[in-house]
Amino acid sequence: MSHGENAYGLWSLVILNSAIFIMFGFSFFKPQKARDWRSFSAFSAFIIALFVEMYGFPLTIYLMSGWLQTRYPNLDILSHNAGHLWSTLLGEKGDPHFGVLHIASYLFLGFGFYLLSSAWNVLYHAQRRHTLATAGPYSKIRHPQYVAFVLILLGFLLQWPTILTLLMFPILLVMYGRLAMTEEKEMQAQFGDEFARYTKQTPRFFPHLSARPACH
Repeated sequence: MSHGENAYGLWSLVILNSAIFIMFGFSFFKPQKARDWRSFSAFSAFIIALFVEMYGFPLTIYLMSGWLQTRYPNLDILSHNAGHLWSTLLGEKGDPHFGVLHIASYLFLGFGFYLLSSAWNVLYHAQRRHTLATAGPYSKIRHPQYVAFVLILLGFLLQWPTILTLLMFPILLVMYGRLAMTEEKEMQAQFGDEFARYTKQTPRFFPHLSARPACH
């Protein structure tokens, strides 16, 4: 990401970054049904809204410019660094790209994409065998793919919060929650008692703190 000043109007970077993250997410999510496409479309809209403000037009900064200039008179609101609002609001000094929140955002993003990749690998082989996915991340939680997407969204919000993405985040949480419930009904119908035993051993979104035996 550019560290330079006045780093807006760079629409080629908007398109490039949006395409990279959307295609990367698509390669693991692989939407098939209409509900999958709705969920992935919402994720894509979040990504586009993020990079439009990061490199195209800083709508959030523009709307908050009066308040920001009053409270932070030395802040150059047209600089790229000003877009890292958490750093500004928390009073962090120095380059925000080396701040705690920025580093934390990379950890969320890295682990999110790693979890997404690991979950898809397990799910892909389970679907080919027409069996229930219970290995790898699925031995810890029932919906690692959705958890991965949430981690990725959180990573972006830590790095570059905007009004639109902050509004979209809870909507995406609800969408992923509803998708999880729908999928569980389908898995119950397909696998019956095996899935019922799996749900008793494996939490939906948050792993057990203590080690538990994996479901086989």
